[in-house]
Amino acid sequence: MLSRLMSSSIRSLDRECNCTVRLLDDSEYTCTIQRDAKGQYLFDLICHHLNLLEKDYFGIRYVDPDKQRHWLEFTKSIAKQIKSQPPFTMCLRVKFYPPDPAALKEEITRYLVFLQVKRDLYHGRLLCKTSDAALLAAYVLQAEIGDHDPGKHPQGYSSKFQFFPKHSEKLERRIADIHKAELIGQSPETSELNFLQKAQRLETYGVDPHPCKDVSGNPAFLAFTPFGFTVLQGNRRVHFLKWEEVTKLKFEAKTFHIYANQTEDKKIILTYFAPTPEACKHLWKCGVENQAFFKLEKSSQVRTVSSSNLFFKGSRFRYSGKVAKEVMEQSAKIKRDPPEIHRHGMVPSRSCPSITHGPRLTSVPRTRRRAVHISIMEGLESLRDSAHSTPVRSVSHGDSFMSSRGHLEDGGEASTSAVISDEAYCPSDSVLSTPVAEHGAEMPPARHLNGVPRSGEEQGGSQAGTSKEGLGAEFPCDGRAPRPLRGKAAAPPSDVEELNKFILSVLRLFLVTIGLLFALLLLLIMLTESDLDIAFLRDIRKTPEFQQFHFEYFCPLRRWFACKLRWMGGLLVSK
Repeated sequence: MLSRLMSSSIRSLDRECNCTVRLLDDSEYTCTIQRDAKGQYLFDLICHHLNLLEKDYFGIRYVDPDKQRHWLEFTKSIAKQIKSQPPFTMCLRVKFYPPDPAALKEEITRYLVFLQVKRDLYHGRLLCKTSDAALLAAYVLQAEIGDHDPGKHPQGYSSKFQFFPKHSEKLERRIADIHKAELIGQSPETSELNFLQKAQRLETYGVDPHPCKDVSGNPAFLAFTPFGFTVLQGNRRVHFLKWEEVTKLKFEAKTFHIYANQTEDKKIILTYFAPTPEACKHLWKCGVENQAFFKLEKSSQVRTVSSSNLFFKGSRFRYSGKVAKEVMEQSAKIKRDPPEIHRHGMVPSRSCPSITHGPRLTSVPRTRRRAVHISIMEGLESLRDSAHSTPVRSVSHGDSFMSSRGHLEDGGEASTSAVISDEAYCPSDSVLSTPVAEHGAEMPPARHLNGVPRSGEEQGGSQAGTSKEGLGAEFPCDGRAPRPLRGKAAAPPSDVEELNKFILSVLRLFLVTIGLLFALLLLLIMLTESDLDIAFLRDIRKTPEFQQFHFEYFCPLRRWFACKLRWMGGLLVSK
């Protein structure tokens, strides 16, 4: 009896596992879940812990053993998605950035989005010119320490805080001047809202950069924002497509395609190459989810999409959450007292020490209180800033893809991160309209520039040159830019190519059908002619349906075939 109780308790322990989630303020939430628990269960636990109702903007990020990042799917089992052994380590991050943070219903939601965007600023994903950077940092400073107090904040106090990967003393003085003179009296809530409203107007707000290469081998970053699809090269946004213009997202192995219609008679196809097939699939799934969330009117309009047009090939995926319009309508119905917000700006942070007292470019590790937590902490180190793939920064054309581990350590080394200098690039001067090729123009695919067809007229007007590393690249705002690459006009695939693809898919379907029929024929012969005494064959033979088929259809058909074979054999012998 005792042994049975002990064995049952051991089995119950085997069915449970520990899970640690790093939250946006770098605190940790640890819980015990069943191995078959789905992602929605864990997400609901975290939202209940945070007292969060507007939760559809957030998601849980994890890293697989191959160092590839994923968003946890809420409809699937956690253990089946995370292939590593427990304890599981994940991070809560903003998955869909609100198009208008001021429209959020609750202050707790705005605060969490503020923490995410502040993290983006520190890791070099939120590109901005120096004046904007100084104002954003001043808002963060005001939200964290309040009004300037000469007794508490001596000369050079802003240098004690790390807002960006790197910044100059001149920028630090500008931040302090704005904080002391322009933000007096602002509450933390007001400063955080002003910060978000300023950040929301920048081109790279909500950017989750995925490192890729274009067809010419030039490094690029693809990103999905609340407003559309963006391509960054160096520190410049070279392409932008609104969600209404994007018609299809497709990938095959490492190749990622974006189809778009800017007008009825102008269509473009952008082609890029991801480092690995897994990274390309993750990029495709992120695009499918963002397009569904921001483009559709109702979640009932969501359809299962395939990564390929060919039969029996490619991946299938369906976004399972609400869309942005439904989330806003649901938020408007929230009626409760505002939940209390526990701001943790002064708590030392390893992954985002933007408001940490002490020398810049340093982090304060937390004490590992128990030996059992060692593996958890190591997992969290690999997830340092698990919201995004990599900081936006320029890479020389000769460089190969950054390693997967490099992707994980966002802003981990300041010497390789983006830099804000006094002459940082001006986003408003660097916007390049996405070029469009006339349907029917001819050009080899290898001549696409940045993965997009280009016409001769657009080649002269666009400037998509590469930059130096980081935000501190010397881009003068007088319109001068590095010499662009040039290419001829290109067009979407011709009718002949589409016909060939259709014939290939039909042929594939025909071959698969023939294979299935052959397999069924072999099974039928085994059932009717063989003497194999296998359990499942014996059960099938005993069913009334099989006996009726055998005596009324199969036996007469077999006699007919035998008769025809004898007749053909006699005919051959006589000749």
